[in-house]
Amino acid sequence: MFPLTEENKHVAQLLLNTGTCPRCIFRFCGVDFHVPYRLPYKELLHGLQKFLETEKDGLILEVLNPPPKKIRLQELEDGIDNPSQNGEARSSVIEDGSVASKNSNLNVCNVCLGILQEFCEKEFIKKVCQKVETSGFEFTNLVFSVSFPAQISVREHAAWLLVKQEMGKQSMSLGRNYVVQLKEAYKWITHPLFSEELGVPIDGKSLFEVSVVFAHPETVEDCHFLGTICPDCFKPAKNKQSVFTRMAVMKALNKIKEEDFCKQFPCPPNSPKAVCTVLEIECAHGAVFVAGRYNKYSRNLPQTPWIIDGERKLESSVEELISDHLLTVFKAESFNFSSSGREDVDVRTLGNGRPFAIELVNPHRVHFTSEEIKELQQKINKSSDKIQVRDLQLVTREAIGHMKEGEEEKTKTYSALIWTNKAIQKEDIEFLNGVKDLKIDQKTPLRVLHRRPLAVRSRVIHSMETHYVDEHHFRLYLKTQAGTYIKEFVHGDFGRTNPNIGSLMNLTADILELDVESVDVDWPPSLDD
Repeated sequence: MFPLTEENKHVAQLLLNTGTCPRCIFRFCGVDFHVPYRLPYKELLHGLQKFLETEKDGLILEVLNPPPKKIRLQELEDGIDNPSQNGEARSSVIEDGSVASKNSNLNVCNVCLGILQEFCEKEFIKKVCQKVETSGFEFTNLVFSVSFPAQISVREHAAWLLVKQEMGKQSMSLGRNYVVQLKEAYKWITHPLFSEELGVPIDGKSLFEVSVVFAHPETVEDCHFLGTICPDCFKPAKNKQSVFTRMAVMKALNKIKEEDFCKQFPCPPNSPKAVCTVLEIECAHGAVFVAGRYNKYSRNLPQTPWIIDGERKLESSVEELISDHLLTVFKAESFNFSSSGREDVDVRTLGNGRPFAIELVNPHRVHFTSEEIKELQQKINKSSDKIQVRDLQLVTREAIGHMKEGEEEKTKTYSALIWTNKAIQKEDIEFLNGVKDLKIDQKTPLRVLHRRPLAVRSRVIHSMETHYVDEHHFRLYLKTQAGTYIKEFVHGDFGRTNPNIGSLMNLTADILELDVESVDVDWPPSLDD
């Protein structure tokens, strides 16, 4: 059953005469179910022509605002006997009542610029699928996205105003939301074709995205008049080649008065000579996240690459020793490393280690068994004696929030070897064992002032335990609020941390070695060995 009704007949005829394709006619007639759009294009055109036949087996062909006599005379001299308004999609009535078109294969829709014509065909879908299949990505479903030229919005607006005016003559109203969106119609047609060709479902939540960007150089200036009438809608933005983005154009179209639009742009829009071009077909996979805990056993290894003024100070880092392996196995383009706090280059991280997460950008391989992840962990651990990784696992983006919460809210335990300028006995340090929940104020340390804002932060030393070594050394175990600067709590940082070990003991103290014994963040979940 043909999807249009008698009420649609006049509008459908009007749009067809002015160069609009059958699928766009369906859109402007509010056809909001999928099946008709999926029919082969020639079948659609034939069905539409049959629908528009009059009782006399002829078509009502209406030419709106005929072209100037000069053009008409030239066309007649060229043997064209029934020009349309635009001079491109020319129709004539032939004996059987159907519509014949000069170079019918070349008549490009004046609204969608060929999107719902050439780019819905199986030939084009196969071309996209070939790109997908050779991209090297692993996927079990996909999301398909398209980017249409911004000028299509202008042309749709012009066609809508034409249809609205025509329906007004019949005492009928037409709201903008009555028209089916081009992307919706395109999706209805192409999604089943993609699923069939690739053998996977189309899923809007898929992390694997196939995107197609269309352009239409011939009509690129269609939007320019909007920049004169609504200049505030078009502001230059970074990474944008043109100010005439789809969002900016839509903003201007919502703002411009109908009469002003009609003075500047033809309604109906002119028919173009060529269909859209495909600027790019791209495949990309959303980031995947790997988490775990690491131990650092070296006092000469930074957490992240140590590069100053373009010069690398140390040959490697915790980040690189872990991420290099992940990049290779996941076939990712790049990565982002994050952790629950950080230790200095000369600080070891012991115990259960420090939680970390790595975002792998655009990975080509994403499916791993737990056994494969375990093998990857072993490979990392065998590659260096400076670090060890445990509890390596795939996690979600949302789960990383648990790690970040721990940076400030949780506690951390440290072990520090302290030197004193005065000789001490065991009794001189025992009083520290009884200090509980000591509040300290720490002005941003001088050593990190180049990368941290100047501020005073209040922190809590929850408990301390001392082990006497000799008259100038003792070991101090501390349980502190996350974010406490331990080195500065020991030596005072020229009075910027108060109180400190030196002020509590009434002597000069310094720190010789520092180890992180535990980071009390219960994430990621521990795994059985």
